Amino acid sequence: MSVPLILMIEDDATLGASLQQRLELEGFRVRWVRSAREARAALPGTRPDIILSDIRLPDGDGETVMRSHFRTAGLVPTIFMTAYGDIEQAVRLVREGALDYVTKPFDLDQLVDRFRDIVRLSAARTGGAGSPLGRSAAMRPVAEMLSRAAQVALPVLLLGETGSGKEVAARHLHDAGPRAAQPFVPVNCGAMPAELADSMLFGHERGAFTGAAGVHRGFLEEAGEGTLFLDEIGDLPLPLQVKLLRVLETRRFRRLGAAEDRGFGARLVCATNKDLERLVSDGAFREDLWFRINVITCRLPSLRERPEDIADLIETIAAAAAAENGLPGISVDPAAVEAALAHAWPGNVRELINRVQRAVALGGGGRLAASDLFPDGVDAGRGGTADDEVLDGSLSDVREAAERRHIQAVLARTGGSTKDAADLLQVSRTTLWEKMRRYGIDP
Repeated sequence: MSVPLILMIEDDATLGASLQQRLELEGFRVRWVRSAREARAALPGTRPDIILSDIRLPDGDGETVMRSHFRTAGLVPTIFMTAYGDIEQAVRLVREGALDYVTKPFDLDQLVDRFRDIVRLSAARTGGAGSPLGRSAAMRPVAEMLSRAAQVALPVLLLGETGSGKEVAARHLHDAGPRAAQPFVPVNCGAMPAELADSMLFGHERGAFTGAAGVHRGFLEEAGEGTLFLDEIGDLPLPLQVKLLRVLETRRFRRLGAAEDRGFGARLVCATNKDLERLVSDGAFREDLWFRINVITCRLPSLRERPEDIADLIETIAAAAAAENGLPGISVDPAAVEAALAHAWPGNVRELINRVQRAVALGGGGRLAASDLFPDGVDAGRGGTADDEVLDGSLSDVREAAERRHIQAVLARTGGSTKDAADLLQVSRTTLWEKMRRYGIDP
């Protein structure tokens, strides 16, 4: 990994020299500029990992510099240095994309620790290879397609199994394009309560319905000129499908109880693990809406199809989990990677994330072992022999053991969603809950 580069924008010669010396002693590279003009000249060719900027500069302010750079190059982790009188402005900047602010005089040790956290989390998000999507042969065409799609405003439909990383792909699509500095608003269509879905999507005015005590901005409005990501689009109720179609056709929407329309400027990205063509044939999804969202289609491979990415994913997820929990860095035992490569991963990347995060949180040291990743045994992780002892029992025992394993595998595949699991198992949720209780299964 290259040495992280900090662009420091500070006109105070004493403070700037002190910061540069300390940061370079801590292993960072520092590019120090002393004015807004110098910062604007330096940014296009510098590609900093972190920006540390004073708010008040002799020829302008850090806010203007940040806005200009974010518009052209996307978000960069930015921390502002501010005096007491600038705090209100600093808070506003954080809301608009800055990472944080520190008030002068500040604790230099804490600032260094903050920079280290930023670098660790950034490495974890990119997988250490420059892309959060991975570098396997199965993912390379996906990354190439998303990079091309990021430069246009057409709707994108992401397809793939539950847990295959569709939201990660949607965020990558957003970050790689000209809307990176604008909001990214993810919405799980299957998790919206039916009675609140209209309000959640479109917003409402005060008094629009009983209990509407104030104005509420919906997801469409929050997305602004950024990206609206509608996950599980196949679960969107038909009445809302009609309204969404109108939004896409007119680029306008109306809050509940409002008298006038508002413009919709966001780019739409949808995702589903369902067969939308079959839903269209069954009358459960509108054909005209399907044509609208199915302009650019990208299918994400399952984790089983991209084993080359597993080792990198384990390392980077572990690094992120350690940083987020204030733990020291963690190494991965080769045996843990071998065990992971042998596992079927019915829950895809989501299952891997859950296993690694649990292993880091509950592990006994700075090394992630196979037993941390698969505490029930590696064979059980492969779908092997954890219940082989029942083969000496009755036919009923064998049937129950197989049913228990199958329910566990389906729940892992759906990320613990009993609704999706019941659909795949073709039973009611009540039946599924009864069997889970009977077999002692925790979703």
